[in-house]
Amino acid sequence: MEETKRAVEEILEHIQSIQRDMKAREINQFVDALLKSKRVFVVGAGRSGLVAKAFAMRLMHVGMDVYVIGETITPALRAKDTLLAISGSGETELIVETAKIGKKIGAKIIAVTSYPRSPLAKLADVVVTLPGRKEVAAIADYMKRELFGEYASLAPLGTLFEVGVMVFLDGIMAALMVKLGKKEEDLKARHATIE
Repeated sequence: MEETKRAVEEILEHIQSIQRDMKAREINQFVDALLKSKRVFVVGAGRSGLVAKAFAMRLMHVGMDVYVIGETITPALRAKDTLLAISGSGETELIVETAKIGKKIGAKIIAVTSYPRSPLAKLADVVVTLPGRKEVAAIADYMKRELFGEYASLAPLGTLFEVGVMVFLDGIMAALMVKLGKKEEDLKARHATIE
């Protein structure tokens, strides 16, 4: 029970830090790229891929032409398209290679990563930097950590990055809804009828 509360507290504090540290320039560039794009393609690996798919669904709800890289019905990426690539490390081979192909084609690349100097970020036209996992505890022994008031992260692996990206992208949706003049009823009209 105590671990659950501490983990939720850690995640909430992380989200608040993202909100405090967001850069208006990155947000504006992100939204503008989406609005100017003919089509939007999203890619991410593992849980970042699930976050990318959730965002693709939201983009579809506001009426954007959106595809998920790797799905069988995804068409060819073209020069007037935008590729949104999500990778905490910015080094995931599949994501970096996809961005390289997109760059070669002439698509606009948006990277969401924790590392602004990563291979993915270097390929991107727009980089949104969102922090991920904090450093692993400096003191390995549990009892010593407790005595010194240091706690190991209870949010495993990429949890903080993925949750942060999900919340950030839902914030982007709010901006898109305003700019596109969409209301919740408009989104409901495009919501799946078969689930």
